[in-house]
Amino acid sequence: MMTMNVNIQTVHFDANRKLLEYINEKLQKLQQFNDRIIRVNVFLKLDNVIHAVKDKVAEIRVHAPRQNFFVKSTSKSFEESFDDALGSMVAQIKKNKERKAA
Repeated sequence: MMTMNVNIQTVHFDANRKLLEYINEKLQKLQQFNDRIIRVNVFLKLDNVIHAVKDKVAEIRVHAPRQNFFVKSTSKSFEESFDDALGSMVAQIKKNKERKAA
């Protein structure tokens, strides 16, 4: 299994250790679906331009050989946005794997 390089960036705020640990732990699951993932970039943004309640944005980019995946989700908490984005990411990776297997 390749070592997955995880990079978490925050925009307009500082993430606490608990949030970073939560994200790192959850990202490890991605390797169950694709063991060739090289790098995962997570962007957490506070989109306070809109002044809406749902202003916590999570973006996940996954890089594997000859494959790149991208998802984005917005909600009222970073955990919720991240979980939603991660769910979409897993679905994308699974769909890609099934397509290759067919």
